[in-house]
Amino acid sequence: GFFQSYAVEVDVKDASNATCLYANWMMRFLITYESNTGDYKTTTLNLSSSVTHDGSVCGNDTQAAVVAVQFGEGHSWSTNFTKNNETYQWDFFTVTYNTNDTAVFPDAKRKGPVTVVAKHASRPIQLNNVFVCHSTRSIEAENVTQIFWNVTVQAFVQNGTVSKKESRCHADTPTAAPTVLPTVANVTTVSTTTLSPTPTTPPKPVENPDTGNYSLKSGNKTCLLATVGLQLNVSQDKPLLVNINPKTTIADGACGNTTATLKLNDGNSTLISF
Repeated sequence: GFFQSYAVEVDVKDASNATCLYANWMMRFLITYESNTGDYKTTTLNLSSSVTHDGSVCGNDTQAAVVAVQFGEGHSWSTNFTKNNETYQWDFFTVTYNTNDTAVFPDAKRKGPVTVVAKHASRPIQLNNVFVCHSTRSIEAENVTQIFWNVTVQAFVQNGTVSKKESRCHADTPTAAPTVLPTVANVTTVSTTTLSPTPTTPPKPVENPDTGNYSLKSGNKTCLLATVGLQLNVSQDKPLLVNINPKTTIADGACGNTTATLKLNDGNSTLISF
């Protein structure tokens, strides 16, 4: 199944106990690290069910607003917003992951916290507007890919109330579907004034997914082999078909005495665990 991640909600209050900064979002991280054997592996770091937000601040005309969260075994993430006249925007993201967390980094060569900063200046957002983006977005910096979705955020909240005016991300903006006229035998003219609604049909599978060969090793011995072509049919707001490309997919996981886990990461934020 897909790796589980939890939604985070941060509601920062000012001295009068009024909301000055609000954020609600989901995210996960793909982190590449060096193992004790010298190999480089990619692991997934998800938010835990228990998250704190120490260090989050309101901000003002001269000081940046900050959303900061801490989770799991010594992991943290933060982002800052700056205000400029009638707009505000993101400036950068900071993620600190702790390789002492053996559940996420079971064989990391380097131990301890590692901090990565990603500079990402967003387009300006009007003050008193809440930024909304349900689509998945990713930001890469060094060995860390940050993946976000279902984002709702407003910095420098006015009058203590989160705005109802939305600034939507480009990925959420619907695009008009091309008009397809019906084809009917023996009809030479088509009325353009009245057209029946186009029925919604399930997506037709694209080309058959390529077959991949995936394997895991325990020491010097291969402990798991999988030869498989994978296609996902995801039903959310609209059906979505995804083929897993073996050429860009990284296999990871572990073999035990009675269980084995195969994790596939296709590099496009699709994560599957068997």
